[in-house]
Amino acid sequence: MNFVIITAGGIGRRMGSEIPKQFLKLNGKPVLMYTIEKFYTFNKDIKIILSLPGSYIHLWKILCEEHNFTLNYRIVEGGKTRFHSIQNALKEVFGNGIVAIHDGVRPLVNIKTIQRTFAKAEKYGNGIASNDIFFSLRKISKTGSVAVNREFFKEIQTPQTFNISIIKKAYHQEYDDAFTDDASVVEKLGEKIYLTKGNRENIKITCPEDMKVAEMFLLK
Repeated sequence: MNFVIITAGGIGRRMGSEIPKQFLKLNGKPVLMYTIEKFYTFNKDIKIILSLPGSYIHLWKILCEEHNFTLNYRIVEGGKTRFHSIQNALKEVFGNGIVAIHDGVRPLVNIKTIQRTFAKAEKYGNGIASNDIFFSLRKISKTGSVAVNREFFKEIQTPQTFNISIIKKAYHQEYDDAFTDDASVVEKLGEKIYLTKGNRENIKITCPEDMKVAEMFLLK
């Protein structure tokens, strides 16, 4: 059985808006609806679990009524951190199979990226969307900075997709400030992480400029 946890627990301080960015309208429709629809398009039988801040669940239900958004999914309340939100959501994941974890504010993920992460996870236990880096990088130190070879680095995206038993075991660990994403949680178990190709337009909407970029991609 396949699942996806769509995590939308942020409150969007960097966006500077009155409501969190996942609820802002992108070409007339809330960002989060595009994200959910993408996974439904990938697999109409996938079990969708939506993690939301408790104080915004009512707003989300109002938006769904306004937009006649009737896709089937389960809502769970987010936790103190992203780690704790995923922990809560994993309680709704069961059986054998694969679960993807995806940022609710990445509405431009494409179907091929989702397919690749699931295929990699089915073969190796995990599949993490990533992209090559094309800009220059420098490593900062106390004495200044030094150029580093970008060939040794990747931009990491979501979905990050896992065998259910592996990700559940990983999230039974104690929270660690070193956890930066789901892959880092699984890596702490000693599991090898397997990267797969993402899509460059799969940006994480964080600031007002990102909304403008996403609108342009949607108009293509």
